[in-house]
Amino acid sequence: MLGYEAMVGVIILSIMISGLVIRSRKPQIPVWSIMAFTSVITVVSGLVKFDEFESVIDLDVIFFLIGMFSIVSLAESSGLLNSIAAWFIGLFRSTKSLIYASSLLFGLLAAVTMNDTVAFIGPPIAYTIAKALGVNPTTIFLLLAYSLTIGSTMTPIGNPQNMLIAQRSGMTAPFLKFALYLAIPTIVNLLVTPFLVTKFHKVRYNDTKRVLIIPHEQLKDRRNAILAGIGIVSSISLLIINDFLELMNLPHVTRRGFIPFIIASALYMLSSEPRKILAGVDWGTIIFFTTMFITMEGVWRSHVLDALLNLFLSGKHHDISVDIVSITVLSLLGSQLISNVPFTRLIIEYMRNLGYTGGDEFAWITLAMATTIAGNLTLLGAASNIIIIEYLESRMNTTITFKEFLELGLIVTIANTLIYLAFLEFEFYIILH
Repeated sequence: MLGYEAMVGVIILSIMISGLVIRSRKPQIPVWSIMAFTSVITVVSGLVKFDEFESVIDLDVIFFLIGMFSIVSLAESSGLLNSIAAWFIGLFRSTKSLIYASSLLFGLLAAVTMNDTVAFIGPPIAYTIAKALGVNPTTIFLLLAYSLTIGSTMTPIGNPQNMLIAQRSGMTAPFLKFALYLAIPTIVNLLVTPFLVTKFHKVRYNDTKRVLIIPHEQLKDRRNAILAGIGIVSSISLLIINDFLELMNLPHVTRRGFIPFIIASALYMLSSEPRKILAGVDWGTIIFFTTMFITMEGVWRSHVLDALLNLFLSGKHHDISVDIVSITVLSLLGSQLISNVPFTRLIIEYMRNLGYTGGDEFAWITLAMATTIAGNLTLLGAASNIIIIEYLESRMNTTITFKEFLELGLIVTIANTLIYLAFLEFEFYIILH
């Protein structure tokens, strides 16, 4: 018979899972509202007490998100991101080259501006590409969803779960380690995925056709666009420099999340419309993360998922090759159960309790890869998928069905996972020998 804590944990998970399922059919229900509601249950039940909030909520992650969202908000409102996209797309003159370039565009943008951002700005760009190519927009919408997920894998700032791993795993120089292990297989996957998407949807290439994209996304404010560009470049540069300083045992910033936050605070003073930047921050995601820390701490303390976690990862293996496969399978399945960000928060604590430290780089990199790629399996695997669906249904009067996403997503996820695993196993072999 379930004890009190386990029973509360079951209730919390049931609400989360059912809420996400309902959310896929009724996008007007915000994802953050589901997490906020479960956090209230967690506190009222006594699993997490009010005076524990300071230790449970990771302010480093929260400040990182506020900083990055602020910089990206300025980049979006000034027209910088859309102008970059329009310029990039305009370089290609054939159906085939534009489709492959679009995959790289969505992926690389996600790597430096976070996947949820590209999920917001990507649909109109994808629709423009589809109309220019004369293909079904659903094909390009799916390519958008898969590509931004893949691209976000290779940096700690590409998606929220990577940021969690970079901050809480104890890894040294995470920006450099992510790029070292994941950049090449990510680029490979960004080229393999459009091949799979176009084959599945039977897209006919016409290499003799000149594809002309006349971008309607122009720079709206050149001064703010320059500031946003400086903000993005300086944030990434300082994060990389900070990693090098750490590797050389020199003074560095341990709270990495404050780097983009400090840069954003300067942009607020220098920009012409600071209130517009503030309004453009995705505060729903901030609420989601704040309440998620509380909820998942409660789930952790309830031990309700221990049996599932122990089934795939009952201890720290001496053979990292086994670890890589075990963590991958567990992450792919667990992310479908409660979405990838909450699952990542939970399994980080679990792995630390098993004895994983910052030195177990391959284990943490594998976790980042698998929890991210899990978003390509089903609509419920990642919040970015829900954001795209909500945009399509609320602003474009169209959608992607669960079946449409899964049928192709299964193929894409298998291919992506095998490519990542092959590279990680090879890289481990090279380092070991």
